[in-house]
Amino acid sequence: MDFSSKQIIDFIQQSLSEDVGTGDHSSLASIPAGTQGKARLIFKETGIVAGLELANIIFKTIDPLLKIEFFKKDGDIVSKGDIGLHVTGSVHSILVAERLVLNCMQRLSGIATVTSKLVEAIKGTRARILDTRKTTPGLRMLEKWAVTVGGGFNHRFGLYDMIMLKDNHVDYAGGITQAVQNTMVYLQKNNLDLAIEVETRNLDEVNECMGLPAIQRIMFDNFDPKLMKKAVEIVAFKKETEASGGITLENVREYAETGVDYISVGALTHSVKSLDISLKEF
Repeated sequence: MDFSSKQIIDFIQQSLSEDVGTGDHSSLASIPAGTQGKARLIFKETGIVAGLELANIIFKTIDPLLKIEFFKKDGDIVSKGDIGLHVTGSVHSILVAERLVLNCMQRLSGIATVTSKLVEAIKGTRARILDTRKTTPGLRMLEKWAVTVGGGFNHRFGLYDMIMLKDNHVDYAGGITQAVQNTMVYLQKNNLDLAIEVETRNLDEVNECMGLPAIQRIMFDNFDPKLMKKAVEIVAFKKETEASGGITLENVREYAETGVDYISVGALTHSVKSLDISLKEF
């Protein structure tokens, strides 16, 4: 990821505007101007680190004179007490950066850590772990990047880069076949080349999808592993398959062993526990 991109810089500036407002009056009031100091980023639990490169950009955006020394890199396994970086320079600048750096790194590292656990749990199967669009508004690019740091893969980034016909689309359109037919007309009319995925709720819908060549991937929504194995056998690797709904670290292996190609887990980004990290003066 290009952490110096306009999108990232805009995110940092908007976040700082939200947090700093008219000024960090606590620091300005209590600490003399020009005070120099040093702080270290400390990991307080085991996990996968994600966001050190972003932290560097945040520090440098706030104060280009800050000096950063890294002891870990994104994707590393860290344990309680490990040091990620040292930052040296203006204390006022360090304190302005502190919360944004920690908010980002804690969440992104939490996502990478949970993703890594799921990836490890299905090791040896054909399945791959996917994220979803259930991301924090404004943070999607970063959260999806964190999934890849943990060894997962990205699903579509938004509504624009893939056709996914879910239950509401199918019901409003009058069925799977009609929804796909309407989609093909739309894609041709607008000169778009987008893959088509269809969400299914039962084996009848899986069989219907098998009769529609335009569909590249079939999603099995809230199928239990036994039913999913039957669905995978129906598809017989003629189309891509995806499991979704109710998948946890405890049951992901059972789903992966059905032979499904992808397993999407919304919890990777919508309810992940942040990794405990702190920034302390020393």
